[in-house]
Amino acid sequence: MNAIRFVVDTLLGLLALAFLLRLMFQWVRADFRDPYADAIVRVTNWLVLPLRRVLPPIRRIDTATVVAVLIAAAVRAGVRLAWDGIARIDPATFLVFAASELAIMVLRVYLFALLLYWLTGFLPSGAYAPGFGLVARLCEPLLRRIRRLVPPIGRVDFSLLWATIAILAALMLLHGV
Repeated sequence: MNAIRFVVDTLLGLLALAFLLRLMFQWVRADFRDPYADAIVRVTNWLVLPLRRVLPPIRRIDTATVVAVLIAAAVRAGVRLAWDGIARIDPATFLVFAASELAIMVLRVYLFALLLYWLTGFLPSGAYAPGFGLVARLCEPLLRRIRRLVPPIGRVDFSLLWATIAILAALMLLHGV
């Protein structure tokens, strides 16, 4: 039974992650010609495209993708609660649970992206691999904000370290550790 629960939770988590990445890539105006971004779009089109017929975008916000992220997060949260034996829960508590799960996922995406971004600093300049641009587009807006508060000291930029510390602290708060 634990193996089935693991597989179902993992698949639902990956699906929610795909929708979330699509939304995050849209917000940072990532290059969707990148093979990874293109794969995310293709994996999520089955729900986003029908929703777009009903939900028009609001300025720069693709409401169809936002709704798809919320649906995926709600389904995953509902399945998790059902497997924990929680059949009845008031809507407000369910929304808080689903929102906290989504927030944890966003923080983990940024934590992983920051790790990848840090690792790309060890590659020779001019090196290219698919996905590097996506990681940079995702991390740079966050790091720019931190650099305004904590400017680099000489040639050493601590913004990545401070972002990682802040994300880990936020994850501890959300997990209640």
